[in-house]
Amino acid sequence: MILELKENTPHGTKEYPYDQYFIHHVRQTFQFPVHWHDEFEIIYIKQGLLHVSIHEQDYTGSAGSIFLVNPRELHLMDSSDLSVAYYTLLFPLEFISFQSIDELETTLFQPLRSGQLVFEHAISDTSVADKLCPLLEEMITMNQKDAPMRQIGTRILLLQFFQQILEIPSLIHPALGNGTNMQKELLAFIQSCYTDKITLQDLARQFHLSEKYISRYFKEHFYLTFSDYVNHLRLTHAKRLLETTELSITEIALRSGFSNVSYFIRTFKTCYGNSPLKYRKAVPSRQLYTK
Repeated sequence: MILELKENTPHGTKEYPYDQYFIHHVRQTFQFPVHWHDEFEIIYIKQGLLHVSIHEQDYTGSAGSIFLVNPRELHLMDSSDLSVAYYTLLFPLEFISFQSIDELETTLFQPLRSGQLVFEHAISDTSVADKLCPLLEEMITMNQKDAPMRQIGTRILLLQFFQQILEIPSLIHPALGNGTNMQKELLAFIQSCYTDKITLQDLARQFHLSEKYISRYFKEHFYLTFSDYVNHLRLTHAKRLLETTELSITEIALRSGFSNVSYFIRTFKTCYGNSPLKYRKAVPSRQLYTK
């Protein structure tokens, strides 16, 4: 099963660009497919086992594990543990930067924003994690309750979070290049045309590679097949159309890249547990627009 990816939508708001998601009570094995975004992301596991892949490095986390995803790093999460529960906290690094051009800005925040400096992905030192978990718990609770002055409180807690990490010099280092440019180019091409007919042959022709190589590359680097990834993009697009328009199910299927409406309905139900029509009826207070 591929769950919805919170991509191509803003995290937080312009007024408050912080957001958090709680993934729990999963019904079956799931995967958030490989993706990237401009925000910094903190993954905090509450219970169960979660596989995390960041920048082509694989980790398995359990309760209390913390992972850091630097801006624009490719990453994915998946689990076959139905008891897994974890938070993702997302925010742009500008959220905790300062306008003054001082030493902290020039030696830390600006290099982090530009990708010259990056944090280690896994907080393996339990003594550090023990200090970070209470800060994350307080931050999560503050934003669940929409507490007064939560913007100031969240900023303070994030700065304290980074302060604890920076006390361990090995947890931050200059960025090192690797082969993720090709991965991003592959995904960007697919994302630009997934609502049209797209095949492995199209991808192979675009990148001057064999279909067999592309197929194997997908499985090795993204942990899912090419067709699964395309279906994920199409289903996410269809779900958004169900939530925000009054288009017919047939029109939504076609606009999302499904030429066979029956196949679209079956695939949607497998992924989300309801048919497209039942899902639309269950969406509270849909924000509709007309063309």
